[in-house]
Amino acid sequence: MNPYILSALLIGLGLGTTITFASSHWLLAWMGLEMNTLAIIPLMAQHHHPRAVEAATKYFITQAAAAAMLLFASTTNAWLTGQWEIQQITHPLSLAVITMALALKIGLAPVHSWLPEVLQGLNLNTGLILSTWQKLAPFALLLQLHPSNSMMLIALGMISTLVGGWGGLNQTQLRKILAYSSIAHLGWMILILQFAPSLTLLTLLTYFVMTFSTFIVFKLNNATTINTLSTSWAKAPAITCLTPLILLSLGGLPPLTGFMPKWLILQELSKQGLAPTATLAALSALLSLYFYLRLSYALTLTMAPNTTSGTTSWRLSTSQSTLPLATSATATMLLLPLTPAIVTLVTL
Repeated sequence: MNPYILSALLIGLGLGTTITFASSHWLLAWMGLEMNTLAIIPLMAQHHHPRAVEAATKYFITQAAAAAMLLFASTTNAWLTGQWEIQQITHPLSLAVITMALALKIGLAPVHSWLPEVLQGLNLNTGLILSTWQKLAPFALLLQLHPSNSMMLIALGMISTLVGGWGGLNQTQLRKILAYSSIAHLGWMILILQFAPSLTLLTLLTYFVMTFSTFIVFKLNNATTINTLSTSWAKAPAITCLTPLILLSLGGLPPLTGFMPKWLILQELSKQGLAPTATLAALSALLSLYFYLRLSYALTLTMAPNTTSGTTSWRLSTSQSTLPLATSATATMLLLPLTPAIVTLVTL
């Protein structure tokens, strides 16, 4: 892609998110979300592959439907209450429709079906943007709402954690596995949103760091299926040793960074008297942990069927920068001891 066009699209992405962040009026927030959508669609379809065009079309239709729901609900609220302010959504119907529209925007279950299919049709760079940056603007709006529909959010969160765990069990495509991982993590964030918004923000940032590391590792290995992971030991032995730790951090195992948000969320849910919900969420994490262990097994304990001469792959120096991976992998594995400082920083 032409660097000028790429720069314009990336600026559009950043500007759309910034407008949504800064807005207090629903029309401005909607405009920022639309700019985000329109800026990423050319990035999705840039390779002119049928799967990429299909993914871009599905994404556009889904996001357009969510934006229409958002505009309809905010207009209805303004008609009934006379308020266009984001924090003044008081009518239960408008609040419920806006919550479902934002859930459709980010891919929460049960309106999640588009996310694995769209992510499967993208390259890893655009998939990384879709899994991280595109979640920021809808979450900024969700954090500003004052929900009175607590059972709705808890139901959305529980369904997402279960669907994210079960959906990834039988997948062989890495991008679909990462999509279901995203759905499961979003469920954890929504579960705690109404009780501790700062904890939702902490979980979101931690998820971004871990997902960034995972996408960069797969990009360095040029891997899109589980089978191709088994050849990575010959290409990059050091990265192959680190990757299982990154994946297990995504699964939430101590003493890795991914344990921190799950630990704090379970603690907060127990304080709120939701012990059954916390127990079910913890059990659903075991489903996700299974497919992370499956990926780790494919990386470290299997060897691709090769001839003797094919087992030693060419170890040419990569042209990609490994500094982002080194930084994010360190944060993915070693931030758990800093939990008190991070929690204090987020709650300021």
